Order: sequence, then C-alpha cells, then structure tokens
Amino acid sequence: MSSTIREVERRRAAARAGGGERRVAAQHAKGKLTARERLDVLLDEGSFEELDMYVEHNCVDFGMEAQIVPGDGVVTGSGTINGRLVFVFSQDFTVFGGSLSERHAAKICKIMDMALKVGAPVIGLNDSGGARIQEGVASLGGYAEVFQRNVLASGVVPQLSLVMGPCAGGAVYSPAMTDFIFMVKDSSYMFVTGPDVVKTVTNEVVTQEELGGAVTHTTKSSVADLAFENDIETLLAARDFFDFLPASNRTGVPVREADDPFDREEPSLDTLIPPSANQPYDMHELVRKVVDEGDFFELQPAHAGNIIIGFGRIEGRTVGIVANQPMVLAGCLDINSSKKAARFVRFCDAFEIPLVTFVDVPGFLPGVGQEHAGIIKHGAKLLFAYGEATVPKITVITRKAYGGAYDVMASKHLRGDLNYAWPTAEIAVMGAKGATEIIYRGRSPEEIAERTAEYEARFANPFVAASKGFIDEVILPHSTRRRIALALRKLRGKRLENPWKKHDNIPL
Repeated sequence: MSSTIREVERRRAAARAGGGERRVAAQHAKGKLTARERLDVLLDEGSFEELDMYVEHNCVDFGMEAQIVPGDGVVTGSGTINGRLVFVFSQDFTVFGGSLSERHAAKICKIMDMALKVGAPVIGLNDSGGARIQEGVASLGGYAEVFQRNVLASGVVPQLSLVMGPCAGGAVYSPAMTDFIFMVKDSSYMFVTGPDVVKTVTNEVVTQEELGGAVTHTTKSSVADLAFENDIETLLAARDFFDFLPASNRTGVPVREADDPFDREEPSLDTLIPPSANQPYDMHELVRKVVDEGDFFELQPAHAGNIIIGFGRIEGRTVGIVANQPMVLAGCLDINSSKKAARFVRFCDAFEIPLVTFVDVPGFLPGVGQEHAGIIKHGAKLLFAYGEATVPKITVITRKAYGGAYDVMASKHLRGDLNYAWPTAEIAVMGAKGATEIIYRGRSPEEIAERTAEYEARFANPFVAASKGFIDEVILPHSTRRRIALALRKLRGKRLENPWKKHDNIPL
C-alpha cells in the first residue's frame, strides 16, 4: 500500500509542477502568477478540489508523443468563494504555452457541464497561446465544444472570464460569450489577428497593447469590463464581484447581512441638483448614497461614461443600477451607452436581479456620425432590453427626461413597476427653449422668451406626468433610499411572464 501511495504522490507532484521550474520562473519574471497560484488567490483557502489532474493529450504527430505533461495545460475543478460554490478552469502557460488541445478542451467542457447540472457560476482564467497547432482540426473542434457550452450556459449560470495573458484567434470567442471580462494591464491581450498579421494584410503598424490590450478593450472596444494593474488585484476584485452574483437563474440574488438602515435619510441629496438646468452633477454621488454602505461595483467605467452600470445592495440584496451621468455628454444616450446598458439590463433580467434606474437624460445624442453608425438600431437595444425585462423595475427621475429617451429609460410604459420623480424632474418631449421655438416659429425673440417661460412653468416639473399616472409619486430626494427599499420589498413576489416564444429577436 505504501508504494501505491508514493506513486499517487509522485504523479500529483508531476502534475503540480506544470511546465517545470524554468518555465514557472519565466512566468514569474513577467510579473504573472502560475495557474495554480491564481486559483489559490481566487478561491477560499483549502476549498479547491481538482478534477482531471492526470489527463494527457492524445497527439502523436510532430514528436508530441514524447512530450507528455499531466493535466495538459489547464487546471480544472471546483471550490468556494466566501463559502459559495464555483467551478473554475485556469490555463497553464508553462505547459505548451497554455495552448488548447482536444483533451484540454474536454477538461473545460466537463466542469462547465457540471456547473450547468448543479447551478453554479463558472470562472475561466485565460492564459493561452491559442489552438495547439500540432493537433490541427482536433484543437479547433475543442474550441467549438467550449463555445457550445458558453452558449448553453448563457442566462443559466453566470460566466466570468479573467483574461490574464494572451488570448488570440478563435480563443477570444469563449470569453466574448461570457457575461463579464476582467483583464490585466500590460500582460493580457485579446485579438482575432495579431500585430504581425495586421501589418501584413493592412500595412498598419500596431503594438499588442494598442491592438488588444486591457486599456484598449475597456475604453474603446468595450470588449472587457475592467482593467487591473496585476494578477492579484484582478483576482481579489473577482472575489468581491462574485459576491453580487446569483448562483444560477433559479436561486435568486444572494443576501448579505447589512447594518445600513433601510430608511436612512440623505439630506445632502436635497441639494444635489444644481440651480441651472445646464449645470452637471455627478450621478455617482446619488448611487453611492442610496446603496448599502456606499458599496457600488461599477462595470465599464472607462467606456461610454454618459451611462453608469453596476451592482449594489439594498437591505443586503443585490440590485442592478443603471444611471445617466450628466457629467459626460450631458447624460445623452448614444450608441455606446445604449449597447453598454442594454447588455447589463439583459443580464440582470436573466438572473432575476432587480433593476434600479436613475434618469437624467436630455435625449439621444444628435449627429451625422451617430445616425450613420446606426443609433436607431443600437438605441432600440436598450429599449428592447427594458421592455423585455420582467424583474422588478424601479425608476427615479432626478431631472431631465426628454423625448424618446424618457420612454427608453425604464418608463412606466415599458412596464416599470414603481416610477418616482424628484420635484426637480422635467418630463417633456424636449427642452423648453427648443419646444417653444418650434411651436412659435417666426415670432419675435421677446415673445419666444415669454413663451419659453410659460412652457417651463407648464412642463418643467413632474406633475403633468404624475397627473396621467406615468409617475407613481413625487418623492423628496433625501427619502430616495427608503422609497427604493420599500419598493423592493413589495416587489419580491412579483410574477410576470412574456408571451411564449422560442426566443426573441433583439435588434443586434
């Protein structure tokens, strides 16, 4: 028996050694952790249970039969984060550059299948040179098997990708189909074709960082949600983020004990709105003063800053926050902000996370560029997402809610459950000056000014909409948290179903 136990320990040690000391040292020299070290940081201490430690590739071409490393370049299994179950895979760049083989893919597929069966999130740590070229089409088939699991898991269990090294070619499409992507600055990259191919085909000279680095994907492309300075920061952020996520679409939101009173008043909110309608203010202040203990986990903060999305808690329960940001483009909706918010709204709806929307929107951003790039269809994505959502929807209009953008931002007409307005709210087709100039076209400037004042008195308030039942109550700003908390309590038993369909056809 003792010899058998020694053999087990020998094989385990061989698997844990990865690509060997030299390659591990090279990984560390780049400021990166190994696959197993990353899991040690991500998961609760001692909770990781590994599967398929001894799996080997089945390739016999190009001398690969002589290069066998147990585990085949990916560490898979399950563990807990703050006591909650999660399935994980972590690609090992020290073994064949983390390249994906048929068996490597099968290991990932196995833990994804298990996650779907039991209803638990999946976190993938990507650090791979791509498909293992020695295996040819078998490795491509492996990618497609993983892609299929991503599709089937979408909307069933949360999927989080931590891109912690290279991720190129077909490999990028697995993270792209997951719900959220975190990247590491200066050491993680995502692109379909690398700088060398780009130069050959288009003669454009670009670095890896410029083409597909963390900053590029969190500011320009919006492929990734957040960029962090190093592996440790990324993994710790993922632990915090995980606490907001439900285990599956069947479990409801997680609940954390909160000492923050539900009826806490915030007198400073009574003076948040500036005296001038053209003066901006920071919507982050309202969001942080409403959620429990000011704890707000913002997503995509560096992209489409005219809208804010992220998770907070009210009475310890996760809520999704969407808010116009007057500090950027006056809070107008444009193509990027519509896409950003629409995907977030759909995630929340898929996982029964209530939506709280703060509105200060003067309309859609005008311009030839926006129209030619398809603002109509992209804006419709957000409209569609809110209209489709059946989760509790609470809306607070703080200032402007003009034109079609009023409709889009979780209005009563899109089945908003409780729609509140501050006394400073202005709900109208457009701003007073623009409206008056159209209605009284050709009149003198003096008369236009007089009529503008009349229009403001008539419509620059929430009471016209309230008189029609489009606003449920005009609330005092300092009571916003209490109103939202009570609304969420009331709506916990909400049941609403859309008409039967195989699936919808959102304007992609």
